[in-house]
Amino acid sequence: MSAADNLPFRSERMSQTPPVGAFAIIPSNDLAAAIPFWERLGFARAGGDAGYVIMRGWGCEVHLTQAGDDPWRVPEHNPFGVFIRTPDVEAIAARVDDLIIRPGGVLRHREWGMYEVGINGPDGLLVRIGWPSELIRQSS
Repeated sequence: MSAADNLPFRSERMSQTPPVGAFAIIPSNDLAAAIPFWERLGFARAGGDAGYVIMRGWGCEVHLTQAGDDPWRVPEHNPFGVFIRTPDVEAIAARVDDLIIRPGGVLRHREWGMYEVGINGPDGLLVRIGWPSELIRQSS
């Protein structure tokens, strides 16, 4: 399965009105290097230009932007994060097992009711992928 197979908006459907939503705009010191990370997660480039890239996959969308001329000064721990809510959390985690934050980010049911995994993204970005634990248990 290619990343494009997970796209919610295939090119033949682009003439339709896209769904309403809120999407993260993620700054990166090296935009070109950030794109392969998102592709590994199962996203595919869906638009943009050299300094701003729209990525879609798993029913989600993220917008990546070049941070600027000087390196974006992230603290030791980037204060930003992205949460991807999808029932395909296990499939995505399997794609990037080497990027899972260990020990705390391993795939498990969390006390706040989500079955999720934490992944170390570009520039130390926290990427959490999860689905409500209750829905995981119902489907088992």
